[in-house]
Amino acid sequence: MDEDHDMTATRPQRPRLPAGIWALGFVSMLMDISSEMIHALLPVYLVTALGASTMTVGIIEGVAEATASITKVFSGALSDRLGRRKLLAAIGYGLAACTKPVFPLAGSVGWVVAARFVDRIGKGIRGAPRDALIADLAPPALRGAAFGLRQSLDTTGAFIGPLLAIALMAWSGGDMPLVFWVAVLPAFGAFALIVFAVHDVPRPAGAPHVRQPLSRAELGRLPPAYWAVVAVSAVFTLARFSEAFLVLRAQELGLALAWIPAVLVAMNVVYSLSSYPVGVLADRLDRGLLLGLGFAVLVAADLALAWIDGLPGLALGVVLWGLHMGMTQGLLAALVADTAPVTLRGTAFGLFNLVGGLALLAASVLAGALWDALGSQATFLAGAVLAGAALAGLLVLRVRRARR
Repeated sequence: MDEDHDMTATRPQRPRLPAGIWALGFVSMLMDISSEMIHALLPVYLVTALGASTMTVGIIEGVAEATASITKVFSGALSDRLGRRKLLAAIGYGLAACTKPVFPLAGSVGWVVAARFVDRIGKGIRGAPRDALIADLAPPALRGAAFGLRQSLDTTGAFIGPLLAIALMAWSGGDMPLVFWVAVLPAFGAFALIVFAVHDVPRPAGAPHVRQPLSRAELGRLPPAYWAVVAVSAVFTLARFSEAFLVLRAQELGLALAWIPAVLVAMNVVYSLSSYPVGVLADRLDRGLLLGLGFAVLVAADLALAWIDGLPGLALGVVLWGLHMGMTQGLLAALVADTAPVTLRGTAFGLFNLVGGLALLAASVLAGALWDALGSQATFLAGAVLAGAALAGLLVLRVRRARR
């Protein structure tokens, strides 16, 4: 008995994820629940209740997302200069929370535009500092699990939000302002959680103070391995166009209108369930190998959506799409954390997110143009080709690294 007890006592324990990472995961989940409850109904609310045109809806969304992408670069760089991540992340979540009551109170399209704009500025402010804070908090041996957990909880919010909106609409007889008021609660819950449950990591002893993170000299400190991750991710993102095209494919295949929202719910469920296990695996296996498998899964998803007719092809494509997201998004973030210097992590994540946002915009425009000109099959086949190109680029980088 004593011998068994001694063996148990001396067995090395695997490090655990710090409480701050769990807290940041739940912060992301609560804010996503709030945002998706509103976003699920906002286009309809703008058109039916406030009399906006569909073009206005498109302009609002495009400007909002572009604003978020650009803001991330500057907030990430500022977090490196200040050496404080939590402050900026909390400001971003606080701004987003304060915009939520505007949606049910808005009497005109102008108020909604202003609220959506400030909400996306909040998203831009918090994004890069939050990711850099996760990298600071996570032990290197658990970095994949840390980013996988945050992505999993964030995506859980992405499907709980619309489901709550559907349930509240059914219960209230279609009272959209009521849904918007309920969405205020998780938003302020997220803000309170980051204020009280998350703490900064002190700057490493002897680390240089970064005065101008976006200067040529500082950007020159970002190693070639980091830029390789950004480049491969950009090509891959060109293949990963907006999930709106999954919805359009469902409509084209004749899925009943009432069931179309289930496409994104199913995709996000698979995304959420796969992100954390893949992150855990990435801490034990070769991250590049897992990322390559994720790229291959996107190729399979595109081929299923292009070539398999009917609802079986749609179901297979949607499940594979969610799986590829779970296998790649957290891993790419972990690779950024692996390759960026500690004092430039905010800047690194900001640039990574900006390039990814621009690539996603270009991908969605290209996908829409192909769909209009040649049909849905051409869109998904083009996605498969681009995902294959990203996979080939990843293989080339791995071969070059092995030779070195």
